[in-house]
Amino acid sequence: MAFQPIATTRTVMGMPTARLAIWWLVVSEIVIFGGILATYLMHRLGHPEWANYAVHTNVYAGGFNTFVLLTSSVFAVLAHDAASQGDGKKAAKLLSGTLVCAVMFLCIKGYEWSVEISHGYTITANGFWSFYYTAAGVHGLHVIIGGIIMAWIAKDAYQNKYLHRVELVGIYWHFVDLVWIFLFPLLYIAK
Repeated sequence: MAFQPIATTRTVMGMPTARLAIWWLVVSEIVIFGGILATYLMHRLGHPEWANYAVHTNVYAGGFNTFVLLTSSVFAVLAHDAASQGDGKKAAKLLSGTLVCAVMFLCIKGYEWSVEISHGYTITANGFWSFYYTAAGVHGLHVIIGGIIMAWIAKDAYQNKYLHRVELVGIYWHFVDLVWIFLFPLLYIAK
């Protein structure tokens, strides 16, 4: 029996260290996005004219992206279920579905931004567009990071290695989806 230090396998509370670490990451991300959203809300309340700028966001693209991200979460949940049953190949295929949704989200967002920018709605146009691009851009960066990590975990899961990581990337991914659930109504619907 090989010696393995307890600090790398379990916390004092009996929670796996990796799960505790991902929750710490999520909490730190809540601070980041919470700050962005709180600042946006304070400015939005102080600038009722922002409603005139918000009407130029593409609600259909934002709504479809909401559907895409919620679908990606279903794939992540099913991947976790497959991994917990020891079926790494199925988990990897389901993570690939989540990854396809992530790429689709980014493509839709890229199209949406290119149309908005072509109409003069740039990050420097005014305060609303600065917050819009910053919040959506930071979220998009998290989608990219999550997608890269997910591809790596899917590769290992396909070989039935490190299946516990499927749950970890799922926790992160659900957080990314949850952030979008807040961003969509604030940036696209609230007029």
